[in-house]
Amino acid sequence: MTATFKVLSALLTYPSAELQAAAEELHAALDSDGLVAQSVRGDLDRLIDEFASSDLIDLQERYVMLFDRTRSLSLHLFEHVHGESRDRGQAMIDLRSLYEQKGLAMTASELPDFLPLFLEFLSSLPLGDAR
Repeated sequence: MTATFKVLSALLTYPSAELQAAAEELHAALDSDGLVAQSVRGDLDRLIDEFASSDLIDLQERYVMLFDRTRSLSLHLFEHVHGESRDRGQAMIDLRSLYEQKGLAMTASELPDFLPLFLEFLSSLPLGDAR
């Protein structure tokens, strides 16, 4: 299991008080894996610290403005690959099937191409497979 993918997933989910409180754990998880280049690690550390010290409502508002209202920043992978084409539906079915084959249980409300879910999936795989 690779904690770095879990950290990245958490940082791309809707901000919560739990996420803010987990800042030290997020830093520690990145330390334990050592997968992130130092130049990127500084940026991630600043982002985690900003999450921990910012007003939760402000973070949530920024999240909505970035990811929910800016189509080019959608966190749904297949929107960037397939747009609104029919291919998107089959790609979703194929990805859900892959998740099930590897033992990832999804709730009915989750779309398989949601980037934080995909990162959670990667975190459950051996690093070589995830890469």
